[in-house]
Amino acid sequence: MFENEQAQERALLVALDTGEYDAETSLAELGELTESAGAEPAFFLTQKRPVPESATCVGSGMAAEAAELIQREGLDLCIFDRELTPTQIRNLEELFGVRVIDRTMLILDIFAQRARSREGKLQVELAQLRYLLPRLSGRGTALSRLGGGIGTRGPGETKLETDRRHIRRRIGSLKEQLAESEAARAVTQKRRKKNGVVTVALVGYTNAGKSTLMNRLTQAGVLAEDKLFATLDPTARAMRLPGGKNVMLIDTVGLIRRLPHHLVEAFKSTLEQAAAADILLNICDASSPECGEHLKVTEELLQSLGAGDSPVIPVLNKWDAVVDRELAPRMPGAVPVSALNGEGIDRLLQAVEENLPEKTFDVQLLLPFAKSGLAAKLREEGAVLHEEYVPEGLRLTARVDQRLYGPVSAYDMNQTEEE
Repeated sequence: MFENEQAQERALLVALDTGEYDAETSLAELGELTESAGAEPAFFLTQKRPVPESATCVGSGMAAEAAELIQREGLDLCIFDRELTPTQIRNLEELFGVRVIDRTMLILDIFAQRARSREGKLQVELAQLRYLLPRLSGRGTALSRLGGGIGTRGPGETKLETDRRHIRRRIGSLKEQLAESEAARAVTQKRRKKNGVVTVALVGYTNAGKSTLMNRLTQAGVLAEDKLFATLDPTARAMRLPGGKNVMLIDTVGLIRRLPHHLVEAFKSTLEQAAAADILLNICDASSPECGEHLKVTEELLQSLGAGDSPVIPVLNKWDAVVDRELAPRMPGAVPVSALNGEGIDRLLQAVEENLPEKTFDVQLLLPFAKSGLAAKLREEGAVLHEEYVPEGLRLTARVDQRLYGPVSAYDMNQTEEE
């Protein structure tokens, strides 16, 4: 038996600095994305221009330099750190002789690799088709046999229109399937609200350690890797707070600068679920010099999704990797933690408890033996601090919120004494 190992693709990464954003930081991030996709970022090129060249994005001199480098080093593909037009892709591929993709296509490819759930796969396919649809026109010559001589005449744009219709039909079908999933999730969310379940969502920049923190808090066993977008499908697990209350912790897909709008649209229902949580933990990598910028990117997207009312707790993760803690970023209400070694986890849980929508309080109860079912509910959904059996029934001290207190208020010993 022979095992065929596919050689790792080597890529040239190209950035165009027009002054819109920090091109060097973005290009470094593109290198991480390339590694996450399974390729090697072999060479980096940057060019400053006021605006992109309409035909090749970069100038003719840079394009010629890139073509020469690709041929000399035997590179497999070229990745641009911005979205390219169909014409630019076609022209560059003809010039370079290798595949040319842009930042959006790269992120879509990573998402396609990581999608595990049915809904995740549908969302990725929808984003890919939305990205592909306007780019079909740039492939007209490849899809047509129309020419200027005998044997070259053919259906022309008919093939192109057929492809467009097929993609539009598929997009419609995907939207319907995702609407069904969204309706099912809305029912689940409504049931959680009805049962008084508090949801806490982990949001933040990709590779900030959200999944590692999820595993630390809930022993969820979520895949945690040092890669961008290691987590794509949301995961929900129960988490018990120090006061005894159980909340639902949700791990979500990571965010990134200039997240392609195709992805935002496709994953909007998933992102909105996180935005609708009662408490948001905005996770960032405290050891990264871009920590403050990462928090800002997440805040802006959450604001656009309408999550302005929920309390947000900034979490400075990877605190163990911060070399000089005196120079570490400081911000109001931020909690420094290390998901790796557990440092600061107690303080984080306390911060979550302090931001609960319903505050808990202690009550002393005397439950008749016939009402032992209420004691079981208190143990499950609240916290029983002390209990003892007496001739009249079960005397206990419990930590409850207003919802739990309602059914047992008649057995509150303090209320009975006042009466």
